[in-house]
Amino acid sequence: MFALERRDRVFVLTITGDGEHRLNADAIASLRSSLAEIRSQVAAAPGGYALVTAAEGRFFSNGFDLAWANAAGTPSASRQRLSSLVALFRPVVADLLSLPMPTVAAVTGHAAAAGFMLAISHDYAVMRGDRGVLYMSELDIGLPFPDYFMSLMRAKIADIRTLRDVTLRAKKFSAAEAEARGIVDSVHGSAAETVEAALRMAKELAARNWDGGVYATIRMGAFPEACAAVGLEEEGDEEKGKTFVSKL
Repeated sequence: MFALERRDRVFVLTITGDGEHRLNADAIASLRSSLAEIRSQVAAAPGGYALVTAAEGRFFSNGFDLAWANAAGTPSASRQRLSSLVALFRPVVADLLSLPMPTVAAVTGHAAAAGFMLAISHDYAVMRGDRGVLYMSELDIGLPFPDYFMSLMRAKIADIRTLRDVTLRAKKFSAAEAEARGIVDSVHGSAAETVEAALRMAKELAARNWDGGVYATIRMGAFPEACAAVGLEEEGDEEKGKTFVSKL
């Protein structure tokens, strides 16, 4: 489950427990509820904010709950269960891509498949260097990527060779490799140091006191394919013009 706390202008969302932090229907609902609560608090008191997402234990998130899906009894039922998780997670990516504030993922352990997608749905990612990998496991386990996964990866992984290695080689990236390839922004010695680095970055970003609605609009304009894939529509020129005029 996800626990939410607020430290002045920084929201801290933590995946609790010592397990693999598999994303099932309950975990996804908990995550979306936390993001909705953040939106509610920001709407009640506008200003500059930022979000940090971190996790307890060895894993940031090891992806969807495949054990639950495979326990359905038949291959067809298992596919249906997995498809339901794919559908439930799509709005999570939309929530993060449209959140009215900078977001930082503190990747404090292994991040695989949907867990990897959760990390790169944030604006920034910092990662612990002493343990953990980034890994898209779909090729190794014989699953295709959901369309919105591919759109998000194309948006966030600029180097075509790195995108190839993530998707067509199923490469496991250490923190140092992920930083060198531009997947994460910085590497830190331990989980605690990684969270502290994320909090420092978030505090600095929140202090800029940016308009959250403008920030979200610019983010969505920067990643139009990913936003379209999760059902977000970029503001048209008329709407942008109205926003621009209202700020004068």
